[in-house]
Amino acid sequence: MALYMDIHTMDGPVGMGDVEKAHAADLQTQEKYGVKYLRYWVSEADNKIFCLVDAPDIDAANTVHREAHGLVADEIFPVSEGV
Repeated sequence: MALYMDIHTMDGPVGMGDVEKAHAADLQTQEKYGVKYLRYWVSEADNKIFCLVDAPDIDAANTVHREAHGLVADEIFPVSEGV
């Protein structure tokens, strides 16, 4: 599996509560695709959401988002974790 950081740019305001609900939906859906959504961050000022995911590939990560709540990432990047 590999780590990916995805970025969602929302058309309007985004709140932590809404993202918490979307993340919970990801957690309910992820297992059947071999994906594990690990963490997320919200920039309310910039209307952006960032998700860290451990997934077999980008398509699997996007499939979980699509099925769980429909908010597919605008961008997704492979990342390596540092200490």
